[in-house]
Amino acid sequence: MHRGPYRYVRRATATAATLALVAGALAGCSKDGPDGTLDAFLAGWRGGDLSKVGFVGADGGKVAAPDVLAGIKAASGDLAKQPLTVTATGDPKTTGDDATSKVKLDWTLPGDVKWSYESTVRLSKRGSDGWRIVWEPAIVQSELTSGDKLQVRRLAASRAGVLDAAGKPIVVPRTVISIGVEPQKVTDLAKLRAGLAAEFKKIGVTVDTSNLADRVQNADPGAFVDLITLREPDYTKIRPGLRALNGTVFIKQQRPLAPTRAFARALLGTVDEATAEDLEKNPQTLTQGDMVGHGGLQQKYDATLRGTAGVSVLLARGTEEQDAKGTELFKAAPVAGQPVKTTLDVKTQLAADQALAAEKQPSSLVAVKVSDGSVLAVANGPDGGTVNTALTGQVPPGSTFKAVSAYGILQKKVATADTTVPCPKNAVVAGRSFKNAHDEVLGSVPFHVDFAQSCNTAFVGLAPKLGADGLRSASEALGIGGKWDLGADAFSGKLSPADTPTELAAATFGQGATAVSPLAMASATASIARGQFKQPKLVVEPAPAAPAADGAALDQPAVTALRKMMREVVTSGTGKALRNAPGGAVFGKTGTAEFKEGTEDTHSWFIGYQGDVAFAVMVQKGGAGSEAAVPVVSRFLGALAK
Repeated sequence: MHRGPYRYVRRATATAATLALVAGALAGCSKDGPDGTLDAFLAGWRGGDLSKVGFVGADGGKVAAPDVLAGIKAASGDLAKQPLTVTATGDPKTTGDDATSKVKLDWTLPGDVKWSYESTVRLSKRGSDGWRIVWEPAIVQSELTSGDKLQVRRLAASRAGVLDAAGKPIVVPRTVISIGVEPQKVTDLAKLRAGLAAEFKKIGVTVDTSNLADRVQNADPGAFVDLITLREPDYTKIRPGLRALNGTVFIKQQRPLAPTRAFARALLGTVDEATAEDLEKNPQTLTQGDMVGHGGLQQKYDATLRGTAGVSVLLARGTEEQDAKGTELFKAAPVAGQPVKTTLDVKTQLAADQALAAEKQPSSLVAVKVSDGSVLAVANGPDGGTVNTALTGQVPPGSTFKAVSAYGILQKKVATADTTVPCPKNAVVAGRSFKNAHDEVLGSVPFHVDFAQSCNTAFVGLAPKLGADGLRSASEALGIGGKWDLGADAFSGKLSPADTPTELAAATFGQGATAVSPLAMASATASIARGQFKQPKLVVEPAPAAPAADGAALDQPAVTALRKMMREVVTSGTGKALRNAPGGAVFGKTGTAEFKEGTEDTHSWFIGYQGDVAFAVMVQKGGAGSEAAVPVVSRFLGALAK
């Protein structure tokens, strides 16, 4: 006997059944009262074997048990595989040789929606045959008659959007053009391939057409052989050239997209049709064709954004036309998704994306609003990236960390901005030699000059006086390594233990075991600019559960001196290429970070602020800070000033 997920207990307890058609013997009979026959019927329904129950039709003729099982399955229609609990709600009411009993059916519909109702089971006594169940579709649902069935329709919920700081959706329906080839229109395949390559090159797009000949040959003459889908502005640039190629065809449609392909791509993620893996993981909430978030905020908040699909149960009769109309028996309305609001500023994000677009190496830029810590832009290059290094990267900060250790040095009065601090070519600590970039030697100069010219050996010389505790205290005051909750994955940094003289020396200028993300350094820079740590804010609705508390006010004399030193970096130091940047005075610090022994490659960094915008830029394997990061900052500030 088939054993599904049902169990049956007499009367007031539940009979759970997944409807199944199992061959059984011709109906037997019961010589008990109608209650015993009803019990046997419910138990047989549960087990898929009604051979111990007798059945008659409405006309009094006998009905075979397998035919009843088939009838139940047919009447249940789309619900035949859904979990069902059947409960007898009271004793049968008997009038002579006829009896009736109420039963309650509790269905679990797709999406874990519950639907409950009562139906009536009729029984009839025929001489020595005893009590029999009167089979009729109305047992399954009172309005069903012969040939009817239950039909389930899924009611899709409206997906909500990810909103920017102004409360406007970032992703909205935008026009795209799918470009393809129609085999019967191709006259010269080689010429077509060459022409396509030339046109796509004009907008910096590469499309693999190496197997186009096979695809065209194996497709129907009038088929659409898809090549690529472009946003309308990109398509418009090459429209005349594409349309001049024999064989090209085009489909115009709408898709939910961000303002540009690169726009905060790694942060936002994408919305695509549910994959086989999605369907397998969420069989009750997803169905083929559903749109699902993949990566970034779209995936993290998918359930919130997607909402809850509704479900409708219809009574379907006879013809396809009648089925299409149906009679609605039950409806659970869909619940629209709720938007996720962020602090992103569209103009700042576009400027950040534009600044990274020309950089060939993987790169990141984070911009934070100084006044309140709102994250204005999260950019990763090239082309928006797929890994959100801007928020989650764990890399050495290089000399940008001198802004952190300098705050500690000034706050602890290890030195003032004007204290003479030697900058020799080399500094040896416990047998390890530290040097400056390009073997630079400044000699005995004021500390603010050491900072502006990014002298490593000056910081190595001050490290013992600052100490591990002083470095840790300064880092924590600026938020490095704190426990943050932005509503998105983020790395706030990890400070080196600085537990040996050499590790302390290295950590003081951003090497050793210290690791940060661009977000962590942008936040530290904003803390310097405002004079207090505030945890960065990114997702504001739904509000993060446990954001970090604001820090204490920074030491005023120390942070004031540090700001002047950061300005000097730009006016006459390693960041002087930004001296005339549009938009006002820039304060900052360059950084060159070694990240792996045995290689001369370094990450290029710049942290800074201008007005109410603090930012951090990192270009992987970009060389010195002035070589790659500073030009990115220049492009960013230029775009922001327009």
